[in-house]
Amino acid sequence: MPTAYIVEAVRTAGGRRGGRLAGVHPVDLLAKSLDAIVDRSGIDPAAIDDVVTGCVSQAGEQAMQVGRMGVLASKLPESTPAVTIDRQCGSSQQAIQFAAQAVMSGTQDAVIASGVESMTRVPMGSTATFHMKEGLGNYKSPGLEEKYPKVQFSQFMGAEMIAEKHGFSKDQLDAFALNSHQKAIKATETGAFEDEIVPIEVETPDGTEMHTVDEGIRFDATVDGIAGVKLISPDGKITAATSSQICDGSSAVLVVSEEALKRHNLTPMARIHTLTVTAGDPVIMLEEPLFATDKALERAGLKIDDIDLYEVNEAFAPVPLAWLKHTGADPDRLNVHGGAIALGHPLGASGSKLMATLVHALKRHDKKYGLQTMCEGGGVANVTIVERV
Repeated sequence: MPTAYIVEAVRTAGGRRGGRLAGVHPVDLLAKSLDAIVDRSGIDPAAIDDVVTGCVSQAGEQAMQVGRMGVLASKLPESTPAVTIDRQCGSSQQAIQFAAQAVMSGTQDAVIASGVESMTRVPMGSTATFHMKEGLGNYKSPGLEEKYPKVQFSQFMGAEMIAEKHGFSKDQLDAFALNSHQKAIKATETGAFEDEIVPIEVETPDGTEMHTVDEGIRFDATVDGIAGVKLISPDGKITAATSSQICDGSSAVLVVSEEALKRHNLTPMARIHTLTVTAGDPVIMLEEPLFATDKALERAGLKIDDIDLYEVNEAFAPVPLAWLKHTGADPDRLNVHGGAIALGHPLGASGSKLMATLVHALKRHDKKYGLQTMCEGGGVANVTIVERV
């Protein structure tokens, strides 16, 4: 079977809700990452066979097939196809896997996997709540209600269930959140993100600036500050400080065949080793990365200790903590440059965002194997294992 290689991987620095990226249309935000892939890899734009884009809230400014709109706003030729997919938080990780599968099947040679989400301009959940408010129906069909009577599919409730099931205290969750900020601060101050970030021109009260630093990082974060944040549920353990931050951003990864490497004189960063996606309990929902990782490692013929770096999306602090507990993984290898609690979680863009961070971290730390996984709405999880080359 042909091998799929990652040649380049980029992301924008995250923008807070209503923050520095709020003035950028998501189509243009996506186009910036697509252009950076072309510029940094040196590939002929006409050689791109397809663009696969992850986006969760496909409405308003992210409607009308946002992946195709991003291509049309970019320097890619209008003859470049595109498709937009939704696997919830794992949308652009699935985009990477679809791109890899296309290359590994021999049907395509160069595919850009990408993602975009402006959570400022297209609020989370608005694709459902708008229609419900207008009396246009609910996603929960009679058949679904019969199978899951009176069940509310809630990620917040799922996170609380995981914290309770695995016995995590609020203090443990708060400590994890603080560590995420501390790692992100160190990564920013030492330049660890410089090679992956796409500068975005933004308008500020002080004039035009380039946005290059993740806006969600609390450079003054303290234990007491995080501990003092109000609980989301009075009887729970989760707070906004121990949850991923609402975020605006885009990201992209170029996946190519060995033939494309030679033809276009490209230098690979990593090869895609293993692709896995599984599904489980849709109520606790966010626990599936634990079991998806088991399956991925078995398929790869690897043990968790063989993996040098892990990117486990910090949707809520209990998720990566439960993943560490279940797998027995080394916490010092987890999200070494911080995670979504500090850096933000731009939903459909997070999968390729995390991959950009992972492959650049493997290079920076001179490591071999990296594993990425995401919890996703509906109880689904993707796992992608890469090997630096």
